[in-house]
Amino acid sequence: MTHSTRTALISVSDKTGLIPLAQALSEHGFTILSTGGSAEQMIQAGIPVQKVSDHTGFPEIMGGRVKTLHPKIHGGILARRNIDEAVMAEHGINRIDLVVVNLYPFIKTIQDPNCTLDNAIEQIDIGGPAMVRSAAKNHQDVTVVCDPSDYDALIEGLPELPDEATRRALAVKAFAHTARYDGEISQWLSQQVIASGTTTHAELPPILNIALDQVQALRYGENPHQSAALYQTRGVPVAGVAGGELIQGKPLSFNNLLDADAAFSACRTVQQVAQGQSVCVIVKHTNPCGVALADHSLAAWEKALATDPTSAFGGIVALSHALEADLAQVLVERFLEVIIAPAVSPDAKAILAAKPNLRVLVVKAASGPRFDVRAIQGGYLVQQTDNEASDPDAFEVVTDRSPSAEELQDLIFAWAVVRSVRSNAIVYAKQGQTLGLGVGQMSRIDSARFGVLKSQDVGLSLTGAAMASEAFFPFADSIEAAAAVGVKAIIQPGGSMRDAEVIEACNRAGIAMVFTHRRHFKH
Repeated sequence: MTHSTRTALISVSDKTGLIPLAQALSEHGFTILSTGGSAEQMIQAGIPVQKVSDHTGFPEIMGGRVKTLHPKIHGGILARRNIDEAVMAEHGINRIDLVVVNLYPFIKTIQDPNCTLDNAIEQIDIGGPAMVRSAAKNHQDVTVVCDPSDYDALIEGLPELPDEATRRALAVKAFAHTARYDGEISQWLSQQVIASGTTTHAELPPILNIALDQVQALRYGENPHQSAALYQTRGVPVAGVAGGELIQGKPLSFNNLLDADAAFSACRTVQQVAQGQSVCVIVKHTNPCGVALADHSLAAWEKALATDPTSAFGGIVALSHALEADLAQVLVERFLEVIIAPAVSPDAKAILAAKPNLRVLVVKAASGPRFDVRAIQGGYLVQQTDNEASDPDAFEVVTDRSPSAEELQDLIFAWAVVRSVRSNAIVYAKQGQTLGLGVGQMSRIDSARFGVLKSQDVGLSLTGAAMASEAFFPFADSIEAAAAVGVKAIIQPGGSMRDAEVIEACNRAGIAMVFTHRRHFKH
């Protein structure tokens, strides 16, 4: 099939795959228009290129700030076939059939800690987004490609250009590309406004833009009648549970992912105080039901399981260290939904294969998200994530008795665990093991009593244990309940109008109490 001369406009910052694409277009008879570094690379590769300045008859000016903002460029892109031919002929405009453009590396530039405002401003692309949006708007007649990962499919289809459905899909991708780009610019500039001290809240940007790409459709959401999907943040290295590698088992469901993230996050928090020991976290319905430290993962699992073996049925297990064969052999004997680890040994993989429905997720360490975002009716709530490590040096002993060195270690561990428990939250712990957890009760005394009941159910003694509360005690009743079962050390934020009563209750019982002066309420 023969084609009349067609024109491709190529101007890319990311030059991945540029030369193979340009060679293929040239071999299929396309005239290539280009600018700056893109043109130079193609010329050096021996590919015929017409520079945009020669095409428009107007030079690149202002250090390259103005080069494609010209009617011969945008008229060629936006021209409607069988409608605008007369105008094009009158003004000497030739149509452009393919636009291959990606944008100045603004995002990469601002990731440099030494980036200045002037550096960032110069990386704000103007002509590029204009060309991309023009081509996307006119996708009925023009193909727009902004992602090098789409080059192979484009080359494979030559000499034909993509069909209308594909052009529309590429246009959607192009609009998302420019939307995310503009969003990053506005958000970064809003941070500069924060730095200048002209906003009322120094931690959160006045404008928040979040660009997400759907990476997996899920069978359904929390319930079968709800549709759901997994999205990842565009342009950010894939990490955490959302970027984990499922090496075995059925696809993760919406609820699996929520629970897996809770387990992984709790494991990372406890790792901060583990001093190199192995951490095991067992989660059920986003709450830990057992957490432990030990020299080996198998021992950590056994201690964590002892907290609440009933709730562990069908639970999620997160490990801080690689999953080895000894623990794998134990885990396959129980019903679990998901196992999360940073690595899985070959011997462990072979053992796990005996339960093909058991999901095994390999997740590398990841920095936590910068913001928590929750939808409410009519809007969104945004807060900084609560992922800052606790500082034991900032703890304050407020009772007559100070905790012993061993008790202090128990308090630090219990405080790390309680941060991941839904409020009202109480954690009893000793020697790197949770002994009972009070979760999500409407009153703190109920959580304190519930944690005691859980420990009694499994025969774990609370004598000499540490107790952690993620928020202050409003009354002394929880202290009295703890003293009755032998608790010897308590950690809490403090800040209640009845702190004096609470402290006095501890002194009467000989309990050491530490204030952290920081709350970790998890609603």
